[in-house]
Amino acid sequence: MANLTMVEAIRDALKVEMENNESVILLGEDIGKNGGVFRATDGLIDMFGEERVVDTPLAESGIVGASVGLAINHMRPVAEIQFLGFIYETMDQICAQAARVRFRSAGRFSAPLVIRSPFGGGVRTPELHADSLEALFAHTPGLKVVMPSNPYDAKGLLISAIRDENPVLFLEPMKLYRASREEVPSEAYTVPLHKANIIQSGDEITIVAYGPTVPIATSVANEYLQKGISIEVIDLRTIYPIDFETIIASVEKTGRLIIVHEAVKTGGVGGEIAAHISQHAFFSLRSPITRVTGYDTPYPVASVEDDWLPNVVRLREAIEESLNC
Repeated sequence: MANLTMVEAIRDALKVEMENNESVILLGEDIGKNGGVFRATDGLIDMFGEERVVDTPLAESGIVGASVGLAINHMRPVAEIQFLGFIYETMDQICAQAARVRFRSAGRFSAPLVIRSPFGGGVRTPELHADSLEALFAHTPGLKVVMPSNPYDAKGLLISAIRDENPVLFLEPMKLYRASREEVPSEAYTVPLHKANIIQSGDEITIVAYGPTVPIATSVANEYLQKGISIEVIDLRTIYPIDFETIIASVEKTGRLIIVHEAVKTGGVGGEIAAHISQHAFFSLRSPITRVTGYDTPYPVASVEDDWLPNVVRLREAIEESLNC
């Protein structure tokens, strides 16, 4: 076992899969000699050469378009988009091509590619570097959307994504890249892409979080545990498809649900979860479903982002409101 940060675990997953499968190839801006903006690919060009760690031009549509073609032709490309806010120009390649090729070809072709991209607040980035855009892609059948919250899951989920026969958007919270260390096996292992993780069991409230909001949810749940109030925390891990079975079972036990995510509220993943629970577990609810999210504005300037992002104060208020209903 090695004691790794999330970004080190991601690099280790890439290394392991490139050693195990010669069809795995990396593409992205500055991922070769510079090792990527966050050094997620540091040193891989020395191990595998320029033909498998490809420094591309500054053209996101070219990176993903080339990756779609490679994937259809039996390669397993892993494309890096430097920041998630730069992904808009790739929407056609991702949503209209990669996600549809299996359906369009009646199963003759598939596009087993991974698109990695850092995102998220709390690190004082310029405009278009922090936006949480996962809901845009969760609306795309044929595409899987994955977001780890810790080093162990990051490696196992990325290996699963690389091995999957479908295109996967793999979103990496910048704030968590080096926020903690965790023991991570040196060998290859997988974490299932369709299964949420119950981080902490509880009986009185269910909190569903993913990515950068998981540490917030866990911290507040631990606070309330000291007060004798037990809160169940679920890390969604995969944004699409959502593991509704785990959430329903939890809500049937606790009777209360709070959903936490950084993305804006309207049209967000939290609304989809709330609708599903209202349909399938309505009579288990003892209070209204609550969402703690970013606000319905463009991502703010760095000086006020702490007030815009979900935080412990807003989550505590949601918990108190839910308990008092």
